[in-house]
Amino acid sequence: MIITEHISKRFGNQQVLKDVHITCRPGACIALIGPNGSGKTTLIKSILQMVIPDSGKIIFQGEDIRGEWAYRAKIGFMPQMTRYPENMTIGEVMSMMIDIRKDQKNLDEELIDQYQLKEIYHKRMGTLSGGMRQKVGACLAFLFQPDILILDEPTAGLDPLSSEILKQKILKEKARGKTTIISSHVLSELDEMITDVIYMQDGQVLFQKSLRDLEEETQEVKLSKMIAKIIA
Repeated sequence: MIITEHISKRFGNQQVLKDVHITCRPGACIALIGPNGSGKTTLIKSILQMVIPDSGKIIFQGEDIRGEWAYRAKIGFMPQMTRYPENMTIGEVMSMMIDIRKDQKNLDEELIDQYQLKEIYHKRMGTLSGGMRQKVGACLAFLFQPDILILDEPTAGLDPLSSEILKQKILKEKARGKTTIISSHVLSELDEMITDVIYMQDGQVLFQKSLRDLEEETQEVKLSKMIAKIIA
């Protein structure tokens, strides 16, 4: 479980998070959505302590994460923009990450196999397309069998088949009880996966509701139409 309590963050004169409180219950698959600049990525980075909030606290599996780092080994993170050393090959990046996490023996290579990544392990990161970089990021997010997945615009740049492979992988992990947070602008891709919705705007959480409650409240079955009715 992840809980943020009254998280606020300012960059210069810009208040990017304002008293944000969310609860991510175990086993939930949560859509973190909102317009550009709403604070979604900053919230994700705060959970990972890539950004340190000015106030408030974040509770991860019952413990305050401030000043702690070991908890991040339990999170599989797929950033919106993946950056790796340009001169390293895909295989070298994979080997490096496995070496860093050498205490993790049970690796999940299902996506690596489905994306046939080993066949191009010799290619250097600097030569890859955006979509191929996304595939590498997806494979790394799932590789160490984390308790929690945080995926920021995971299908950006992926072709339809690759997107569907990733979607099915998310559904499989959901069925295993993994907690997943997905930030995406492509709401149609979230319909079959999510159990809860967090909607952010101007650095604040406008609402956090279960998909079932949203369906009952709006009498809609498509997430995009639910959101349109709620914020209209």
